[in-house]
Amino acid sequence: MTDPISDFLARLRNGIRARKREVACPRSNLKLRIAEILREEGFLDGVATAEDTKAGSITVTLRYDGRASNAITGLRRVSRPGQRKYVPSQQVPRVRNGLGIAIISTSQGIMTDREARKRGVGGEVLCEVW
Repeated sequence: MTDPISDFLARLRNGIRARKREVACPRSNLKLRIAEILREEGFLDGVATAEDTKAGSITVTLRYDGRASNAITGLRRVSRPGQRKYVPSQQVPRVRNGLGIAIISTSQGIMTDREARKRGVGGEVLCEVW
């Protein structure tokens, strides 16, 4: 697999379209941190890990409202293995005028666009969620 982050986002997107309650994927520290950020921002209900094979797995619980519409309306991978997207601290993007989040990999860890702006750091824009 050349791009595990895109695979993770595609699994979330497919689970949303199929109206699944939970989505499972192989575990990595990067995907686990992205899932935790999405849970902290209110896009997911829960994140659980299981140590089964040599890598383990992540089980993500999707968040729906009463009318069965999802909290995540869109996911987009920004920086890809073939075309990386780095931004300085002054040009950290705003997603949907602040309604969504951008997840950024910085020298201080993986964080949201708001946190990167607050800390004054830039980095690689991994994905956007709204």
